[in-house]
Amino acid sequence: MSSLEPEILSVTETTRQIKNLVEANFPYTWVIGEISNCTIASSGHVYLTLKDDAAQLRAVIWKRTASRLKFQLEDGMEVVAAGPIEVYQARGTYQLNIEQLLPQGVGALELAFRQMQEKLAAEGLFSPEHKRPIPQFPRKIALVTSPTSAAVRDMLQVITRRWKAVDLVIVPVAVQGEGAAEQIAAGIEIAARIPGVETIITGRGGGSLEDLWAFNEEVVARAIFDCPIPIISAVGHEIDISISDLVADRRALTPSEAAELAVPLQSDVLATLTHWKDQLTANLKQRARQARLQLDALAARPALTRPLDLIHNRAAQLDELDRRLKRSTREILSRYQSETKHLSSALDALSPLKVLSRGYSITRVETGKQETEIVKSIRQINAGDVLQTHVTDGTITSQVQKTEPESNTIK
Repeated sequence: MSSLEPEILSVTETTRQIKNLVEANFPYTWVIGEISNCTIASSGHVYLTLKDDAAQLRAVIWKRTASRLKFQLEDGMEVVAAGPIEVYQARGTYQLNIEQLLPQGVGALELAFRQMQEKLAAEGLFSPEHKRPIPQFPRKIALVTSPTSAAVRDMLQVITRRWKAVDLVIVPVAVQGEGAAEQIAAGIEIAARIPGVETIITGRGGGSLEDLWAFNEEVVARAIFDCPIPIISAVGHEIDISISDLVADRRALTPSEAAELAVPLQSDVLATLTHWKDQLTANLKQRARQARLQLDALAARPALTRPLDLIHNRAAQLDELDRRLKRSTREILSRYQSETKHLSSALDALSPLKVLSRGYSITRVETGKQETEIVKSIRQINAGDVLQTHVTDGTITSQVQKTEPESNTIK
C-alpha cells in the first residue's frame, strides 16, 4: 500500500479511539443544565437529558446514586451535575454518568447543611448520651416560636385538649428571615430562665429550605445543646429535618406531634389510674382472703382450740421420761455395784493382809537412812540389825543374833 493512501479504520476501531479520547479528557466533569425527559426505570436507574439553549447532553444516574438523592427530580429543574463522560460503543453515543447532583439555587444551602452536620456531629452534639427524657407530666411548657403562626395555634389546641393541668408560656420570636436564628437562640435562653418551666418546644410549620434555614444555624444548635431544660424540636413537616431536630432531646415530625409528645392524653391517664386502682383493689382483696385463710388455719390448730391437751401431753411425756430416767439410774447403779463387788473381791484376794491372815508375815529391815526394805534374803541381814515383822494383828520388832543359810538354798 502506498504511503499516500489514507488509514482506513473500522467502525469499532473508530468508536474505540473516540471513546478513549473522550473518557481521557473528561474523567470527571461538572455540568449545569436543565433536566428534561427524566425517566425512572423499573430497575431504579434514572435516565435524563441535560440541556441549555444551544445543546443537550444525555445523562444517567445509576440506582445506587439515585437512592441517595434527597430531592425529587422534575423536568425543568436546573441542576449542577458531576461525573465522568462515557461513550457507549454499541450505539456510538456518549452520556454523563452522574455521581453528584445539586439543585441550582438550593445547592449551596444543602452543602452548608452537610458541613454543619458533620462539624456538630464530630463535637458530639448529636450523641444519644446527651439526650434527656421529656417530663411525663410537665407543669409549665414554654413555646419558642412565632406567636402569630398556625403552628403555635395547633400546639395550643392540642396541648389544652390533651392535658389541662399545664401552664403555657409563649416566647415570641421570628422563625424565618434575617436575624431569626439569633432570636430563636435568645428565646431558648429566656425560656430556660422562666421559673417552673419543665419542657421547651421550638419550631415552626412547613416551608421551603430557605424558610426553615434559621433552625439549621449553628447559634440555634448550640443554644439547644446548652439549654438545661429538655427541648422538643418540631420544624416543618415529616420529610423536613433540621440541625435543631438532630440536637434536640426529642424530634417531632410536626408541631402538632410535638404537643402530643409534651403532654399525656388525660383520658389515657385516667384509664391507667382506673386500671391501677382496680388492680390494687383486686390485689388487696386477694391478700385479705389469703390472710383470712391463714388466720383460720392458725385458729384451727389444736394448740389454740385445745391448749390443755398440749399441756397434758407434755406432762405425760415428762412422767414417762421421769420413769425412764429412774429405771435407767437404778440399772446403772446396780451394774456399778456388781462391778464394784467383783473388783473388791479381786483386790481382796490380792491384798497382802489377806495373805497375812493365813499365817504369813512380812519382815522389813531398817537401813541407815531411816528407811526400811522388805527382807527377801539373808544376804540383806547382818547380826545386830533391827527387824520389823508384820503379822495380821500387829508388828514385832526384833534384833538379829545370827543368820544361817538353808542347806538346800538355790543360788
